[in-house]
Amino acid sequence: MGNKSPTLSRGMSSSSATLEKVTPPANIQQLELLSGVYDRYDGVIVEMKDPMDPNEFGSLLRASLSQWKQQGKRGIWIKLPIELANLIEVVVKEGFDFHHAEPNYLMLVRWISETTNNLPANASHRVGIGAFVMNSNREVLVVQEISGKFKGTGVWKLPTGVVNEGEDICEAAIREVKEETGVDAEFVEVLAFRQSHSAFFTKSDLFFVCMLRPRSFDIQKQASEIEAAKWMPIDEYADQPFVKANSGFDYVAKVCLAKANNSYTGLSAMPTYSASGKMTFLYSKLEI
Repeated sequence: MGNKSPTLSRGMSSSSATLEKVTPPANIQQLELLSGVYDRYDGVIVEMKDPMDPNEFGSLLRASLSQWKQQGKRGIWIKLPIELANLIEVVVKEGFDFHHAEPNYLMLVRWISETTNNLPANASHRVGIGAFVMNSNREVLVVQEISGKFKGTGVWKLPTGVVNEGEDICEAAIREVKEETGVDAEFVEVLAFRQSHSAFFTKSDLFFVCMLRPRSFDIQKQASEIEAAKWMPIDEYADQPFVKANSGFDYVAKVCLAKANNSYTGLSAMPTYSASGKMTFLYSKLEI
């Protein structure tokens, strides 16, 4: 998709199942406008790709906003790749707000309708995992971290990490254990989860405690992040003074102990499929 189209009457192409090609009304004046796609919520998505003079871009944007408003469009999205950062000031001066940023682009948005703004907010949560990995000797895999809040404290903790974009919780738990300790493991259950707020650049945080079953036992710690790693008796892990003194850690330890004693059941990962064939995991106690 280019940055502009010769006339509005050429319509707008779609690159996603959530977008649709729309033919504008015949009574709209033929103007040179920015090229974009109409979504199903009376919005317009403009994805800039080619360099453009800021003054020319500003004129096109103002003309486009006028026509889109006449058409009854509501939310206007403009995606600017990092290479076109010189256009950011132009977009902001036309009343757009920052919505979200990724390593290679910035998304800006403006509500042009007189109705109540119902644009979806940027993602509000970060997702993390903690991995409870226990062997047949009732030993739990624990680590000491080189940096962060536990640096130099002597606290032994579960391997933890952040779920990557497009990564399932169960796969993230397996990956983090492998990265931090070198131990291969298979996902068993989600044992519990915690939600906290203002945790990371004002975002909320969802943290899932996952149980994994080890498939290997030799430890090769991650040199860049992990000071030490070992197998520790689960009772010794739960009895650490830091764990006892912090209710969140203490409660997680109690859940892990209950699971080790076969008196607790978590949520298994059940693969499910949408009508389009997309596979996702449903975490449930029901096993089919």
